[in-house]
Amino acid sequence: MMKWYYFTFLVLFNIPAIAQIQDTLIHINDAITLAGNGYHLLQARRYEADAAATGVNVARYQKMPVIDATYQAGMATANNLIGVFNPYGIMPMTGPPSSGNRYDPATSSAAGLLLNWQAITFGEKNAQINVAAADAKSKNAIYQKELFNHTVNVISAYLDVLLAADEVAIHQSNINRVTANLKQSKVLAGTGIKAGVDSILFLSELSKARVGLMNAQKDLEIKQWLLARLIAINKLPVPIDSNFLQHIPSITNFPDTAFSSHPLVVYAQSQYLLSQSKEKLLRKSYLPRITFWGAGFARGTGFQTDGTIKTWDGLGLSRYNYSAGVQLAIPIMKYGEAKRQIRQQDLLIKAAEENIADNQSYLNTQQQIAATTYQHSVIVATETLTQLKAGQKAFSAMQIRYNTGLVNFADLIQTQYNLLQAELEMKQSSWNVWKALLLTAAVKGDINIFLHDIK
Repeated sequence: MMKWYYFTFLVLFNIPAIAQIQDTLIHINDAITLAGNGYHLLQARRYEADAAATGVNVARYQKMPVIDATYQAGMATANNLIGVFNPYGIMPMTGPPSSGNRYDPATSSAAGLLLNWQAITFGEKNAQINVAAADAKSKNAIYQKELFNHTVNVISAYLDVLLAADEVAIHQSNINRVTANLKQSKVLAGTGIKAGVDSILFLSELSKARVGLMNAQKDLEIKQWLLARLIAINKLPVPIDSNFLQHIPSITNFPDTAFSSHPLVVYAQSQYLLSQSKEKLLRKSYLPRITFWGAGFARGTGFQTDGTIKTWDGLGLSRYNYSAGVQLAIPIMKYGEAKRQIRQQDLLIKAAEENIADNQSYLNTQQQIAATTYQHSVIVATETLTQLKAGQKAFSAMQIRYNTGLVNFADLIQTQYNLLQAELEMKQSSWNVWKALLLTAAVKGDINIFLHDIK
């Protein structure tokens, strides 16, 4: 059931706005779901993770043989000399020497089917697959880390909107108190118990109360738009879940966590494993490769063996060949390059180890800070509740004394101001406890610590 102040919040807007707001009433779990499915940056990270996972299949497929089928046709002359030359930048000339230069062209053609298979790479192909798998895990860890952080931000923004809505309701109640006192002051002035100037002073206080309400409304709408951005909607969201703010969490203490499953640590570990996989690949890169190849090919030409030219006969194939073989390739100069790359990768591995240790240290410190923050927030919330009860009693007593002429305007308005501050501080202190609980959940890497306690 919606809290009473949401009705007050809704009627502060005009009728067309009410229909819009009611369409965007949202539970905290729905806000988390909307953010996970619609926030563009998260979708980008998810697609990157999916692409990296697909990259594993690409690496596996690259172990397959390469088969190329080709066919070409052209027209050229056939003048040639026997001898060795560097073919760079020059079209190769093949065949026996010609008796002279003839410039009558003829067609020629060629076709082939070539199989090339690096069958034995002494583990390099498997190392490439392992790198692709480690990269996929790293990209998924990035996505999970971003998703977790964004979930925390969404809940935090949700709490901000709830507090802002509470403050709007409190300022509205304050306006109601000032209005009631204004009416009473007019009655007392008419009977001669109070001076007429009190009514003027109450009008001034009413104006101040309205300004406070308008500022609270502005703050509420800003926080709503910030939440709307995080959950990827274009309307003002109105959180429904709010009853849990009427009490403080039931958890009294939190055991220390090892953080092994925290998204931040998981990401750092994935970077470490990726660096290790790259080093293993580098160690395989200078090993020999054994390649099997086979080919079937054919040629055709318009130049005849007796020296005549049949220009268009070259489009047909007239000579057919096949070949097969095995090749052992040893990248002799690769070792020096790989050795230097391995040294570089070793440094990156050490950097990844330090990142893991730094994250562990950071989370340990944050765990202590979160525990301290939570404990002190609970104590403060208890004290502000005492202040609120005292403020309510003091205002009721002072109002009676003012109505009977025993105290003046200044005494009453100061008590009313103290009550307003006590109400705002009570909401703030309760909100601080829930924020501290959210911080604890974020540090421990388990958002259910927070969600479980709002039920």
